[in-house]
Amino acid sequence: MLRSIARIFRSTPPPPQASVPEGERWYVIGDIHGRCDLLDALVSAIDSDDAAATPASSTVVLLGDLVDRGPESAGVVAVARAWERRRAVRLLAGNHEEMFLDSFDDLEMLRHFLRHGGRETILSYGLDRAGYDAMTLEEVQAEMARIVPEEDRAFLRAGEEMIAVGDYLLVHAGINPEVPLEEQRRSDLLWIRERFLRHNDGFGAVVVHGHTIVDAVEDTGHRIGIDTGAYRTGRLTALVLEGTARRTIQAVARDGTVAIEFNEDWNR
Repeated sequence: MLRSIARIFRSTPPPPQASVPEGERWYVIGDIHGRCDLLDALVSAIDSDDAAATPASSTVVLLGDLVDRGPESAGVVAVARAWERRRAVRLLAGNHEEMFLDSFDDLEMLRHFLRHGGRETILSYGLDRAGYDAMTLEEVQAEMARIVPEEDRAFLRAGEEMIAVGDYLLVHAGINPEVPLEEQRRSDLLWIRERFLRHNDGFGAVVVHGHTIVDAVEDTGHRIGIDTGAYRTGRLTALVLEGTARRTIQAVARDGTVAIEFNEDWNR
């Protein structure tokens, strides 16, 4: 698998119209960050879209950062796990999943995690705010181990680091453009920002990523950023890849309700 991805990475810039293999349809969802209301709506929209479209082998990819910041991380994990049981769903590891999982054993990481949205994650598992506020860091860590099901932790631990599909490479944060793909570090795949975002040349594949919030889907020709800041903006994006076509399905919160918006193929 890595060798085939490496060949893509070493190649010349991507073709003018990148594509996924014939007969496949990919739904790639950006950073959810605890917005279960948006994910619920997007799940229904994707299932309906897939059922109404030409028959194809379809796969959903969650680009990571399911947890933290938003109010319902536990609900998001539950929805993702249930979805995985009834259709092909693949999870990419995000930096917030990494912080969350490391916090069960590392007090300093737990301290860092809590400052970056982890408190909301813990509260979403049923710990009341007053109880949380009264706890020491060690007590919070012990309570996490008690209230977060091992099944949820196992699901998040199984997150992949990258997925190659046709002329695309799917990853949470991005890649280090100065390093061959087979030498990419997990820390870059989950955390990189400026070195990747400032790179103006081709990567040999179109990199689809989250991690960095954009006002609207950002397509530079060499990379597509789809983290539309769900926890902050109320807009969760799914990029749909089929053949050479690209389109989006977005769940958007307005006035207490969630609407679905379709943006038809901008790549033709």
